[in-house]
Amino acid sequence: MSVLVDAVQQALSTVIDPEIRRPITDLGMVESVEVDADGTASVGILLTIAGCPLSNTIEADVTKAVSSIEGISGVQVRLGAMSEEQRAELKKQLRGGRDDREIPFARPDSLTQVLLVASGKGGVGKSSVTVNLAIALAARGRSVGVLDADIYGHSIPPMLGLVDAMPTSVDGMIMPVPTMGMRVISIGMLKESRDQVIAWRGPILDRALQQFLADVYWGDLDFLIVDLPPGTGDVALSLGQKLPNAEVIVVTTPQQAAAEVAERAGTMASMLEQKVLGVVENMAYLDAECPHCGQTHRVDVFGSGGGAEVAGTLSTRLGYEVPLLAEVPMDPKMSASGDLGVPLIATDPMRPAAIALGALAERLSTRKRNLAGFKLGVTPVG
Repeated sequence: MSVLVDAVQQALSTVIDPEIRRPITDLGMVESVEVDADGTASVGILLTIAGCPLSNTIEADVTKAVSSIEGISGVQVRLGAMSEEQRAELKKQLRGGRDDREIPFARPDSLTQVLLVASGKGGVGKSSVTVNLAIALAARGRSVGVLDADIYGHSIPPMLGLVDAMPTSVDGMIMPVPTMGMRVISIGMLKESRDQVIAWRGPILDRALQQFLADVYWGDLDFLIVDLPPGTGDVALSLGQKLPNAEVIVVTTPQQAAAEVAERAGTMASMLEQKVLGVVENMAYLDAECPHCGQTHRVDVFGSGGGAEVAGTLSTRLGYEVPLLAEVPMDPKMSASGDLGVPLIATDPMRPAAIALGALAERLSTRKRNLAGFKLGVTPVG
């Protein structure tokens, strides 16, 4: 039986905790393994908390992994919960010995690319760009986290079908909600009810952002994409201080009025010593079928050139090239899919808008980072 017990242990090492994204054997979640003379395996699993919302997933994955072993005739999974001491040890392990309140993305040795998606005004599709870009990066094998920093106007949860999602807390450490290959956190997931209004002033906003960055277990991310609130208020200022090496993507629409406002968002980033990575022009045009010739023509519903104008103005103002990263066409399915909780790029990746955002994801995932202006945390000595 010892051979089968070893085989079960090996199989359990392939079971990944859906929230922490690490093998359950590494996390101390396997309490016991026994195999009787008939080949029935009894496996004791310790959940991080009692009533873990993903307990059914863990139980199913354990059953599937152990059932695949030759010689195992049945699987019995017993679910328990970690003690306070075990949770504290797990938290210490996940933190890697770092201070609880330390922001990992602010460390000089952090390899995570932090992208702040900003806009000068609301209604330009900033959150739609955020979620579709994040899904496209995850589809390319990148480890992606999404932080909804729009505390007052949080719209990320409904766009990703996470209206009723509740993050798990392990000894004060919050687990982001896994979905579509990403990890997501939003104040909308922490409210007592969906219609609760958030009315916080600057100091409380700052503490909430600190908690999202320092108390959430993000794990090893390739990208952290932050959906900023529109404008240049407290949140942008706070994140500028907490994430000094973040880069900013400015979202605008083609019309002149939107372009002028979007330039302020880019200028704000520069004031906080953050690099503006580029500009995305959303709702750039509409491909419409002509009733006269039957051909498809580009229609500039909101004018044209706003994105290029913002990119050009910011390049001159900031003293380095700020490119126009993408022109995303209008698509009624973009908003409709977001309302359904499954963004366009996940449902119909061959739509023109999805292709444009997919190309942006490819550009970002394959680029070589320029360390010019990057704060390395090194103090020269004479």
